[in-house]
Amino acid sequence: MAFALFYVVAIIVLVLHFTGWLARNNLEWLVLVLAVAVFPAVIYL
Repeated sequence: MAFALFYVVAIIVLVLHFTGWLARNNLEWLVLVLAVAVFPAVIYL
């Protein structure tokens, strides 16, 4: 369940990033938070 929620949040953040919404609202740091959250899983796998 947590993985599904993470994927939904990740897709929403990426869509908002590529549409420019995050930059307009000064929330571009969410992309970095997402990258940091994914990093341990990439190292583990």
